[in-house]
Order: sequence, then structure tokens, then C-alpha cells
Amino acid sequence: ADPAGQEEAMPLGEETPEALLELLSDRHSPWAPPPDCSPQDQHLREMAVLAPELVRGSCVFQGTLAREWLGDKLVKPISLQVEEVDEGLLQLEQLEELILSANRISRITSANLPRTLKVLELCCNAVADLQDLCAQPPPELQHLGLGYNMLCGPSQDKYLTEDFWPNLVSLDLSFNNLTDLLGLVSQLSGLQKLRILVLQGNPLALIHTYRGFLVDSLPKLSILDDIHIGPDERHRFHSLARQPELIRSEARVVVSIGEIKGVPDPSARQQLEVGSEAPVITYSYCVTYKF
Repeated sequence: ADPAGQEEAMPLGEETPEALLELLSDRHSPWAPPPDCSPQDQHLREMAVLAPELVRGSCVFQGTLAREWLGDKLVKPISLQVEEVDEGLLQLEQLEELILSANRISRITSANLPRTLKVLELCCNAVADLQDLCAQPPPELQHLGLGYNMLCGPSQDKYLTEDFWPNLVSLDLSFNNLTDLLGLVSQLSGLQKLRILVLQGNPLALIHTYRGFLVDSLPKLSILDDIHIGPDERHRFHSLARQPELIRSEARVVVSIGEIKGVPDPSARQQLEVGSEAPVITYSYCVTYKF
């Protein structure tokens, strides 16, 4: 038989594209799209099977893929190992939401972002510097998600001002390595439309007066770290922003240990017979933490 006329054998353990497409279309499959899946989203899933090089490369928005999304208002290439966004995205002239969570992006060039963008989600990437993002930021952006990245303060604080984000309503900076609470607040205070802020998971959130200082320093804030700020809390922390000396370079950490197995219980008393001369054995442990 002519080998050229035979179907190319798939590597052992890999599914054929036909089998993968069937998994995408079967409503009982764990990979079936959700009921509200848009035609564009379904097409992207199929493209990931038939032309994986378009979505697994360093840039998901190559010209072909961008044209497939032309006119849509939402793009969600999540967990596709995207490393950068190229100028092909500019073809989406009406794009309002861009969700790039859980990829490999370390820098994003703002010149490649449509000016109509209102939501930019970059959670769980490797962004360490905001300079490129702030070169030509989308002027209408309302939400910026930078949680679980590699931002280190105070060098990045200067990019979080109204000069770059005049319409920002929601900002997520959670689980980075921001340490300068005073410096960060001085920049965020200029964001007149900011109402939602997430900073939990940063070293600065360990400061004892962290929440109270933020609540009093940002009077227009409505939600901090996913917790609503009520009138009682504002009253309790009133004037705390005028006492920056209370912000010390120290932190308080509470550690709760649920259960330890495999070591003797130090609280258990040794049962000895009356008059026994056997030595009494006691146990004690010391737990240390390195920061």
C-alpha cells in the first residue's frame, strides 16, 4: 500500500481532531460549551482544535484570528498560553472587554489595544512593569485587573494615577508584591471615579492599620477587598488618614493550624504506675516561619 495515501497516524495517546470536535459538541462532555456560549466563542474552541498554532503561539491575536472576532465586544482567550497582544487586535474597533487571565503575558503594549476598551483583565499572568501599558492607555477603561502578577512597589505606583486612568472605576492589584501603602494611596487618591479596590494578598495588606487607613484616605471608595464599606466603618476610622505615623513597618500575622498528624501529642500525659521509677517523657515543639 502507498503510505502517502494512508491517513497520518496520530501519536500514541493523542485524540484525532474529529474526536476532539465531537467532545466539544456533545452536551454530556466535560468540554461542552456552556449554554450561553456565543458563536464566536464556539468558533474559537473549534479553531483551537483544528488550528492550534493560532492560539498556542506567543500571540493569540494574529491577523486571521482577529478577523474572526471583528465586530464583537468581548474577547476571552483564557489559559491559552498567550504571551503578547499584537496589532491585529486593533481590527476589533468596537471591542469593550478583553479578558486575558491565566496566560503568560509579561508586558502588554497599549498601542495595540482598541481605544474603545472598557474592561481589561490580566489576572494570573507575569506582568511586572506597567510602563508599556501606560504609554497609550485606553481612555475609557473602567476596570483594570492585575491580580496575581509580579508588580513590585513603589516603582509601579506612579502608573496608577488619573493621568493614565481618568475613568477607572474598579482596580484589582491583589496578590502582587506591593509594599508602600503611603505611596500607593497618594497616587490612588487622584482616581476620582475609583469605587472598587482590591489589594489583599500584598505585603502592605499585613499592616495593622491597613484597612482603616485606606477607608479614610479614599472617601469615595465603596468596596475594599470585596467587602462593602459602610457608614459605621467610615466613622470608626475617621481622621486615621491624618495620622500616617501609625503606619509602621511591621505586620501582624495570625496562623491557625487545624491538625497535625504523625507526631506525639504534647498535651497527652504519660500514665505511670504508683511507685514507678521510669522516667517521665514530655514533648514540646517549636514552629518557625521564614519570610
